[in-house]
Amino acid sequence: MDSIWPWHVGVLDPQGPIGKAERLILLNATSIMLAVIVPVIVLTIAFAWWFRASNRRARYLPDWSYSGPIELVVWSIPALVVLFLGGAGWISSHELDPPRPIASSEPPLEIQVVSLDWKWLFIYPGEGVATVNRLVVPVERPLHFSVTSATVMNSFFVPQLGSQIYAMAGMTTQLNLQADRPGTFPGLSAQFSGDGFSDMRFDVLAVPADRFAAWLAEAHAGKDKLDEASYAALARPGIVRQPMTYATVAPRMFQAIIGEATGQ
Repeated sequence: MDSIWPWHVGVLDPQGPIGKAERLILLNATSIMLAVIVPVIVLTIAFAWWFRASNRRARYLPDWSYSGPIELVVWSIPALVVLFLGGAGWISSHELDPPRPIASSEPPLEIQVVSLDWKWLFIYPGEGVATVNRLVVPVERPLHFSVTSATVMNSFFVPQLGSQIYAMAGMTTQLNLQADRPGTFPGLSAQFSGDGFSDMRFDVLAVPADRFAAWLAEAHAGKDKLDEASYAALARPGIVRQPMTYATVAPRMFQAIIGEATGQ
């Protein structure tokens, strides 16, 4: 967890359908803006060259003030850029709405995410296990995250899978992601939350279905339990240097954490 963030991973190296769609939006937006930026740069150089002091063919018109065709071009180009960018943003924001399920023949894997000072707790409610700073998931299966915070606001983000989303105390936000191939994908907190913020990193291990089942069996064979006492110790401010796994989880632990934040 102390390694330097690899330079070659991130939103430009997506490994899931959400990340790929977001990269396409970024590339499309860049192309639309370059359609304005490149001509402006070329015309700036061309005007500077044409109206140089030594060019006697350049016409100087001190009394010129208005041209309808020029005004039309000057205003239509930025209007079209705003129209294209706005249209692309409107369509994609609905298609990539974080709570929107990913179409698949397989049911999503439910994962409950809790941001702590300064670590990440992942609870698998259907499997009855939990981890800290390590998230193991099966490839090519949708992942449905329910995200909250036990302290201040934070932000859950796996750049290669896409769509960061905020974790807020007493609230639950929804996020759907998927990993298309096996690998280890870095995750992080994208919201400053105190002294240990820079160490709030975790790894997403995407593995084939059989390896995921084997990992679950290994996790269940452990001795650590996530109950009220162990959670209270985990929730104290501090940095966890090595990932942890809990073999069992107390019933409705995630709901209890939300209730504690709201005083219920």
